[in-house]
Amino acid sequence: MILLSFFLLLQPAGLPSPDSSLISKARTICQTAILVDGHVDTPSLLDEKPGTDIGAGTSPGEFDFNRARSGGLDAPFMSIYIDGDYQATPGASRKRAEFLIAVMDSVIAANPGRFAHAFSPGDIRKNAGKGLISLPYGMENGAGLEEDLSLVPGFYRKGIRYITLSHGKRNRICDSSYDEDKGWNGLSPFGREVIREMNRVGILVDISHVSDSAFFQAVRLSSAPPIASHSSCRKFTPGFERNVSDEMLRALAAKGGVIMINFGSYFLTEAGNRYGDNRAAALKTYMTAAGIKDQNDPRVKKERARWMKENPYPFARVKDVADHIDHAVKIAGIDHVGIGSDFDGVGDSLPVGLRSVKDYPVLVAELLKRGYSENEIRKILGENFLRVWEEALKVAQEASGGGM
Repeated sequence: MILLSFFLLLQPAGLPSPDSSLISKARTICQTAILVDGHVDTPSLLDEKPGTDIGAGTSPGEFDFNRARSGGLDAPFMSIYIDGDYQATPGASRKRAEFLIAVMDSVIAANPGRFAHAFSPGDIRKNAGKGLISLPYGMENGAGLEEDLSLVPGFYRKGIRYITLSHGKRNRICDSSYDEDKGWNGLSPFGREVIREMNRVGILVDISHVSDSAFFQAVRLSSAPPIASHSSCRKFTPGFERNVSDEMLRALAAKGGVIMINFGSYFLTEAGNRYGDNRAAALKTYMTAAGIKDQNDPRVKKERARWMKENPYPFARVKDVADHIDHAVKIAGIDHVGIGSDFDGVGDSLPVGLRSVKDYPVLVAELLKRGYSENEIRKILGENFLRVWEEALKVAQEASGGGM
């Protein structure tokens, strides 16, 4: 989850409509395939906006039952997101994770005809057959483990099925792609123990957000295929460490893993990625010329609004998401690509035409237009990820005589 508060602009109008036959076929595929989204940040939204009811379809965000059903979504991984600031207080990261898990447990309990827990790929398939949307959990930031290895199986029992090793700051497990402090030079000694324990109990190792060194070390160390639950391709955002390079894509594929493409414009295009830096540079120049030292000065706020009006945010398009899928397929192979939208987690930076969970068919129509077969699309929508998850469970069974 990234808070992109500067995305306050409305999206441009005039999105061309997909060919009616393609969108019709795309809707059919989405409704009949198992559609897994690797990362949706709705739990944090529920905490920030009390009274939001995703079961009744009244969410101000991008996910709720009605739109998910319309888009064919079967299993969005609910992000149990832990901001790096919690790390400053011992025990706070764990408590935050447990709080958000309790929030989602309550949502599922309150909507028995809509949502269901999912602890395995089989649960997702079974729930889909009943018309239920599965809500599996992924912990975004391994800081929730504090420095207690026993919390790995503990969180497994609470429903966590992947752990993103780090987030915006270096933690006890590894370095972060966003943090200049690379004090571990990859994984920490505790981080290596964490990965072995995750393999043992059947929790997927998620290497979104980690530094490049941590990425390669985790891939080599993990006995089970890792995932990148919500990352895109660095080819389109040069120098952006948060995205995955071609070398990393090859390493992930060689280990049998999957990259799940993020929908945020910040992840998709160089223009979207550099917008914030360009704005900051323009404001710094203005403040220097005007002799202003306080960035909270009303004149700075006015200049910021003026600059944003003259430089509207360059929203990505659906084709940009498809470009990332194309590239990941080219480098890693069709069996190693999935979807990790980051809905409810990237502010107002989603692509034109891909604004909520009802819009997956628009992306599928674009893939059909590019010549992807229905079988290939089904792999991307969910089958690739489910295969990786099944393999992680096999590794756990072999390691501990049946996993947890």
